[in-house]
Amino acid sequence: MKKALLIASFIAMAATGVAQAAGDAAAGKTKSAACAACHGADGNSGVNPLWPKLAGQHPKYIMKQLHDFKAGKRKDATMAPMAAPLNDQDMENLAAYFSSQTRTIGEAAKDKVAQGEKLYRAGSSNGAPACSGCHGPAGGGNAAANFPSLGGQSADYVAKQLKAFRDGTRSNDMNGMMAGVAAKLSDAEIAAVSQYVQGLH
Repeated sequence: MKKALLIASFIAMAATGVAQAAGDAAAGKTKSAACAACHGADGNSGVNPLWPKLAGQHPKYIMKQLHDFKAGKRKDATMAPMAAPLNDQDMENLAAYFSSQTRTIGEAAKDKVAQGEKLYRAGSSNGAPACSGCHGPAGGGNAAANFPSLGGQSADYVAKQLKAFRDGTRSNDMNGMMAGVAAKLSDAEIAAVSQYVQGLH
């Protein structure tokens, strides 16, 4: 009986530890005041389409990007100093807040939808795999594999990141796969799939 109680106590303590380690969305909202100028108060970044929407993004993915900016694994002159003072709890709180927000969906350029959808769902004739294989049919991503949610993301931001993966100025994806994917896409294909993603939900 004592052994059973002891085991139950350890399980309860472990569960409490996990709960305490999770981000606090309310604290994240307070901390996000510094982020709002670029990413918007709710993470929908309406100011500049080159800045990503954080709303609805997987918390693990947000945390990885913040860690990478802080460590210099992902380069950005604006984000590096913003991430530098953040500790792990700050990052968890911000991730909890932004992931809890609802992403707004944009509208795809009509002349690029057909080509963009084909690339997203079937890949390119040059051998680039379908985006939907990792990012999901509706662009929701894969939280377990840390593949980001793309649906509704700004086309300009998506295109910028694909080009950065292609030219090697960004290389902080989980397994280096994005460089190979982007290398097989032309500028026109990047523009088309980015537009499709902007209206995807």
